[in-house]
Amino acid sequence: MRLTGWTHRSTKPSGIVRIMNVGIDNPFHSPIAPFEQRRVVAASEIDELNHVNNVVYLAWINDIAVAHWNSLTTEAIRSKLIWVALRHEIDYKAEALLGEKILVRTWTGAAKGLRYARHTRIYREANNALLAEGLTQWCPVDANSRKPARPPIEIAQLFGRAG
Repeated sequence: MRLTGWTHRSTKPSGIVRIMNVGIDNPFHSPIAPFEQRRVVAASEIDELNHVNNVVYLAWINDIAVAHWNSLTTEAIRSKLIWVALRHEIDYKAEALLGEKILVRTWTGAAKGLRYARHTRIYREANNALLAEGLTQWCPVDANSRKPARPPIEIAQLFGRAG
């Protein structure tokens, strides 16, 4: 799959092509490399319209966030710090169908206060079509007190923060 790097192309209905800098939303601006998962659309993920149900995209976004977190941390860290979703935004671009191979890519974005951004894009592998893109705001929470907590510096650095 080819990423566009610093720009995003958008064709307006008038046929005019707009190129814009995507800033921190771009995986190349993340302090760590994007994380990817591949999957095949299962029959259980198909709705009455014969395509992947929108709720499934949310599940895929959550699944990859958890897998990425688990790949970056130890059990000791995960036993002290958990994450709760504060907000999900998903833009649906195209449908996914039964049996299609899907690539899900996530990367960390900017952190503001105790809001930590995570971006996700979902692609159809056959033609690299963008199916959906999401932005989730997560909050780190102390596993014992269940209250918002500042993460240790090694975790904050995954989001470009010094602590």
